[in-house]
Amino acid sequence: TTEFGDSVLLWVGALTTASLALWILYRLLSGFRIWVMGNGDLLSPKLGKWAVVTGATDGIGKSYAEELARRGFSMMLISRTQEKLDDVAQSLERRYKVETKTVAVDFGQVDIYPKIETALSGLEIGVLVNNVGISYPYPEFFLHIPDLDNFINTMINVNITSVCQFKPLFPHFRAKGVILNISSASGMYPVPLLTVYSSTKAFVDFFSRGLQAEYKSKGIIIQSVLPFFVATKMTKIRKPTLDKPTPDRYVAAELTTVGLQDQTNGYFPHAVMGWLTTVLVPINLVIYFGMRMNKAQRGGYLRRRKLR
Repeated sequence: TTEFGDSVLLWVGALTTASLALWILYRLLSGFRIWVMGNGDLLSPKLGKWAVVTGATDGIGKSYAEELARRGFSMMLISRTQEKLDDVAQSLERRYKVETKTVAVDFGQVDIYPKIETALSGLEIGVLVNNVGISYPYPEFFLHIPDLDNFINTMINVNITSVCQFKPLFPHFRAKGVILNISSASGMYPVPLLTVYSSTKAFVDFFSRGLQAEYKSKGIIIQSVLPFFVATKMTKIRKPTLDKPTPDRYVAAELTTVGLQDQTNGYFPHAVMGWLTTVLVPINLVIYFGMRMNKAQRGGYLRRRKLR
């Protein structure tokens, strides 16, 4: 009986070790495939002549527009300020010799989509980047947010409605198409004092993954993109670091994951941070540290405002 028990324990230990080794090997090979090999030339005008980018005049959106133009796409740029749109469009035409079109709309409004649909009419579209988004001016308790009702409506319109309302674009895909919905790592768990923003980005993530399950059999790739901090005007980070890359560096890395990950942090250091904060660290601890960090930022902002 003792020998039988020892034998069972030996087999259980061997199977557990083999399973763990196979899992580690699978993760290593998957990581190599995603972060080293990438997706090759998947994102090219073979998908369709035009790429559409919202929020295209600053930060990540502008970097997506530049990278897609570099790959040969004609660019439809959609953002709020016509003057900024013209500057970006002229730069892309000069540097990459591509055709551009622009549409100036305020995504805080809900009556803009017929204008966008008219602008898209007749275009063969290969890629859509739903990048437009807004965050808080500074971290704040929900009931203390200035002009709360207007703040809620605007954030929902910009961060959520803008992603849902691009349904007229589907007929413009030739056979295949790629939709990149820019969520945020803030959508991976609740972020206190940025609660509305965090919740809208969680919606973008869930919406994207649900649509991907619905439409991948029809040749459409819908990817949820969840960056951590990137050195942009919105994040107020001026000096890029390894974990806070420039928008150009982030976008170049993220585009290599398209077709390989339905949900991605887009950049290897961010993928490591995503694994740590969702798998290794208990969520209550993540929320606790998020609260501490944002309370400190809130205090600093309010003190600076009083000194002005």
